Amino acid sequence: MTLPDSASHRPGADRTFQVDLRGLVDLLSHHLYSSPRVYLRELMQNAVDALTARHALEPAAPAGSFGIRLYADRSVVRVEDDGVGLTEEDVHTFLATIGRSSKRADGIAEQRGDFIGQFGIGLLSCFLVADEIHVVSRSARTPGAPAVEWRGRGDGSYTVRALPASARPAPGTTVTLTPRADAGEWTAPARVQALAHHFGSLLRHPVTFDDGSGGPAVPVNPEPAPWARTYPTPGARSRALAAYGEEVFGFTPLDTVELNLPAVGLRGIACVLPEAVPAGRRHGHRVHVKGMLLSEQAEEILPDWAFFVRCVVDAESLRPTASRESLYEDDTLAAVRDALAEQLRAWIARAAASDPELLHRFLQAHHLSVKSLAVHDDEILRMLLPWLPFETTDGHCTLDEFSRTHRTVLVTSSVEEFRQVAAIASAAGLGVVNGGYTYDRELVHRLPEIRPEVSVADLDPATLTAHLDPVDRETELAAAAYLAQARDALAVFDCDVALRAFQPASAPALLVDSREARHERTRSRLAREQEGGLWGDILGALQQEAPRAQLILNQLNPLVRTAVAIDEPELARTSAEALYGQAALLSRRPLRPAESSLINRSFLDLLAHALRKDS
Repeated sequence: MTLPDSASHRPGADRTFQVDLRGLVDLLSHHLYSSPRVYLRELMQNAVDALTARHALEPAAPAGSFGIRLYADRSVVRVEDDGVGLTEEDVHTFLATIGRSSKRADGIAEQRGDFIGQFGIGLLSCFLVADEIHVVSRSARTPGAPAVEWRGRGDGSYTVRALPASARPAPGTTVTLTPRADAGEWTAPARVQALAHHFGSLLRHPVTFDDGSGGPAVPVNPEPAPWARTYPTPGARSRALAAYGEEVFGFTPLDTVELNLPAVGLRGIACVLPEAVPAGRRHGHRVHVKGMLLSEQAEEILPDWAFFVRCVVDAESLRPTASRESLYEDDTLAAVRDALAEQLRAWIARAAASDPELLHRFLQAHHLSVKSLAVHDDEILRMLLPWLPFETTDGHCTLDEFSRTHRTVLVTSSVEEFRQVAAIASAAGLGVVNGGYTYDRELVHRLPEIRPEVSVADLDPATLTAHLDPVDRETELAAAAYLAQARDALAVFDCDVALRAFQPASAPALLVDSREARHERTRSRLAREQEGGLWGDILGALQQEAPRAQLILNQLNPLVRTAVAIDEPELARTSAEALYGQAALLSRRPLRPAESSLINRSFLDLLAHALRKDS
């Protein structure tokens, strides 16, 4: 970087920006890169791109003939490659100009898709851990070119000089960093080795590490990616992929799904989580580009509904963002996401067709995820709806099991409604499914698409009460006075009272009500309270005949038989209030303040009556 020449001070003359390199480095460290550790990834990435260019220049060179060597001791970190190298002109052009990439050079621009990096700022990341960058390079494109040395400093200054050929006998580049004292966390030999493995374990070029102890260099990536290896049997392959998934993610996969998209050079695995995760929680996925780790939190590689897997993939044609820590959202990524989603669907289809035990374990853990997918995916709906578990009056079971015994399936609109009626409906032989959970009601209503012999309807209070046995005329007449007292006591809650006989006999009463009915009654009450005025006119226009709640007393219950025989008006009212309160509690819906007060008052009144009687 040089200061603008004096001509730029003339009025109207073009001027060039001056760059505060220290400020730029601070910007990189706090806003572009997630951690100083990326300096090693950037150096390795530059080395890989140089090797790619070298292979393009010498396509006949045997595979593995060029590689990367890393060295770290307590004083320096060094990265050396056998890549294409740089001439002195290249050094001035690419290392001394912020934002220009050597991948844009003439003769290479058409090959940019072969490179990981698309931006010329990666070398600056080294200033996160060092105050000086020392580069020695020799070009393979210009035979006989001398080696060249470039020293860049954090204050923005640099020097370039030619070196004798002996300084770098073979083409390639060596980058040496002298770490700052405060960068020891990222430049210690053990940490450099760990970072090299973390970022470069899937690189295609051989990478070695030397800790300066005098021992042999250690391979960083001794084996190809697990999906690129050959195995003696399919079972051995499956076990190896599962072991790799456990090594990467720290859990034993329920199963592994191989991912393969030749059009973009993508291969990898999706590991099915063995336990359920909250709906909507998206896991980060490990994405490598041309072998180099790009991100461990790439949520965008899979659709939202695929939160039952974590995947690790390596791709050739995905585009990194400027920081090379996430993927650029473009048409290619959207197509990859759709294609991977299709491969996950295919895995579910295979499990449904050929491995019912695996399917059962999968649905036990991830039925909510599959339900969310089935709502929008007709193919998954057809395959899996009969096997999905639901809460029913027969317990938790699949719709396939439930529809074998109930050709008419009733579904509630809320969990509250299901809890109100479950025990009585079961005793009456009705088949009711809890439709109050996310997706459940919508999915149950689509069951006839898969099982045409089954009909599905929303549960109506009249349907339930129609299955309760009426009492004989004499019993009804004997209880008439009590029922009148009970209706009067509960009129404040817009609640009617009836006497029926139903199982189980242990249930003294059933409160038949719905959230919609309560809302309608509240609206009607507001309309009555607004005597005139615009708001009253609006509510009056909307007012309909408000549906009433119904407290159904069970004649088979001994407590109810005793209650309906009470001839003391106040005690009759108190007992009716207590039965209403107990039924409201059993419904498990939120109680209104008036209902809570009623429960407390009726309990105390009954207690006082019992104490007076004993005395």
